[in-house]
Amino acid sequence: RRQRGLGYFGGAPPAPGGNCDNCLYPPQTFDGTEAAQLALSCIYRTGQRFGVAYLAGVLRGESDERVRRFGHDRLRLFGLGAKRSASAWRGIYRQLVARGMASVDFDGHGGLRLTEAARPVLRGEESVELRAEGSRQAATRQRRSSTLVDETDRELFEALRAERKRLAEQAGVPAYVVFQDATLAQMASQRPASTQELAVIGGVGAAKLERYGEAFLAVIRASA
Repeated sequence: RRQRGLGYFGGAPPAPGGNCDNCLYPPQTFDGTEAAQLALSCIYRTGQRFGVAYLAGVLRGESDERVRRFGHDRLRLFGLGAKRSASAWRGIYRQLVARGMASVDFDGHGGLRLTEAARPVLRGEESVELRAEGSRQAATRQRRSSTLVDETDRELFEALRAERKRLAEQAGVPAYVVFQDATLAQMASQRPASTQELAVIGGVGAAKLERYGEAFLAVIRASA
């Protein structure tokens, strides 16, 4: 990221220092050549005039009045990307734009257009590694959690997160609905021994104290 920024402003990009978030928490990648070829082909076959949401819909086989009006439901690639979610295709298109294989036509209402860099990929002369869906969010969570607690509290913090995950899955709610990481970090560092001490932790209200208090206190006691 630093290399790209310095290059943009005319500076001499240094060798990778290994200290940026992408180096410290590398995202999961996969061979995305086939997905990239399909995404780029969709741009071309639909006339290089449509935005990401429309292209993702065509790839997923979502037929609406607009798609039928342009006849894109009759394309051979229509529905070939149905196994991927709309958000996954949006992520793939963002990466292709970032890599210079497609560009946004701002004068054409945000439609995507192919660039010369797309040619070798479409011809099968160049492979493409893509970031897996959700890997950036996972890396961000990992990065944030690593700065919340001291190493001496890390084991308890992870045990509290595991208990939160169990309770969240049991209730069918996202983990943050139970407690946020910052709250768990406070528990790990302050190690409350009673409901009274737990009640003063930030993010622990009366309802959550009654619902989850004993479960988290049990984890803390087990770590003593």
